Amino acid sequence: MQIYNTQSRKKEEFVPIEPGKVRIYCCGPTVYNYFHIGNARPFIVFDTLRRYFEHKGYDVKFVQNFTDIDDKMIRRANEEGITVKELGERFIAEYYKDADALGIERATVNPKATEHIPEIIALIQKLEQKGLAYACDNGDVYFNTQAFPGYGKLSGQNLEDLESGARIDVDPNKRHPMDFALWKAQKPGEPAWESPWGMGRPGWHIECSAMSTKYLGETIDIHCGGKDLVFPHHENEIAQTEGATGKPFVHYWMHNGFINVDNQKMSKSLGNFFTVRDIAKEFDLEAVRMFMLSAHYRSPINFSREMIEQAKASLDRLYTARDHYAFLLENAKDGELGERENDLMEKIREAREGFDAAMDDDLNTADAIGKLFELVRAANAALDENSPKAAVKAALDTLDELAGVLGILSRKTDADDDKVQALLAQRAEARANKNWAESDRLRDEIIAMGYVLKDTKQGQQISKAI
Repeated sequence: MQIYNTQSRKKEEFVPIEPGKVRIYCCGPTVYNYFHIGNARPFIVFDTLRRYFEHKGYDVKFVQNFTDIDDKMIRRANEEGITVKELGERFIAEYYKDADALGIERATVNPKATEHIPEIIALIQKLEQKGLAYACDNGDVYFNTQAFPGYGKLSGQNLEDLESGARIDVDPNKRHPMDFALWKAQKPGEPAWESPWGMGRPGWHIECSAMSTKYLGETIDIHCGGKDLVFPHHENEIAQTEGATGKPFVHYWMHNGFINVDNQKMSKSLGNFFTVRDIAKEFDLEAVRMFMLSAHYRSPINFSREMIEQAKASLDRLYTARDHYAFLLENAKDGELGERENDLMEKIREAREGFDAAMDDDLNTADAIGKLFELVRAANAALDENSPKAAVKAALDTLDELAGVLGILSRKTDADDDKVQALLAQRAEARANKNWAESDRLRDEIIAMGYVLKDTKQGQQISKAI
């Protein structure tokens, strides 16, 4: 598998640290609100990455954190008159609701920053001992960027370039403008923990270094997140972690591209800022997942209602095909494969190989989806009510398996839908009584539900319409 590594700026062959195992850290949400569609993209993309590694037979340990202490959380908790802990617990629960609806599997571990204060303090102390951190008189602790020679290697800039190109808050306690907070002294009304530097709380960047090393070790296979995290967050994670351990922190850095809304940058000031919960009022979130995977993860993507409608239409085509194969399988008989079925089996094999080739090429989900539709076109042309069971089952199983890697087609449908079966029974009785008008009315009702109905010598045969 080839992965585009942000740090090297090229595709590299993926070689795991430990054969057969993959360790992935993905930056999670700050839990002060519902997450927005920009957050949803990395959650969906890197959930798909995890699924694909599992599809390839890897044992995957996937860690995604919750930032449950920061300035935004403190402000909102104060506004609502509740504790930061209460706010965090509420929006972690809401995160899981939206993530479940998007088909995002639970991480192996979802660590919270506030539950890892001892690990964070120990890491800061280690940096302090190595001359990579310094405490100020007021109780703040900063990372000493000048003492870490590799600072800027992820973003591809040196310390001077970063300093001149960045807007940095003036802080007289800093030795250098690019130094960043590891520990923040308590301010009035803020939650705080005891530390060697007095009461305070962790900075944003340090939590990920502490939690990734605790759960995944000092060097991990893949670290991923949105492109906006390259600098300063991930740059600072490298400095902290490698500064403390003296070892390479991450072998492969993966970052997804930005989302625009109706061809404009998403922002609250433009009124085009949408949470996933907002979108769920109008669309099935599985269509949002389909939309997110319809473009390569590193490319920018434009969110619009028209694009979601297109994704929904594509998803509906796949569901219709899957339901059709499920209905055919219910009545299919064992039998020898003919020339048409053998040709289908070859096309199924080609679709599977093409799917894996697309995913192996830096997680090209757009091309992988294309292979699903190639499979469906071949199966639709080859299968009917007389097709042998082996051919129908191969098409259905392959579609389910590959769609599962993408996290779509998760809604299971019952080929013996109670309502349809009741209508069929009523129609059979009407025909037995030669009540042709009622028979025709019931037939039209069944067809309107999206089924194909045929009367044969063996009785009524039903399948999903294509």
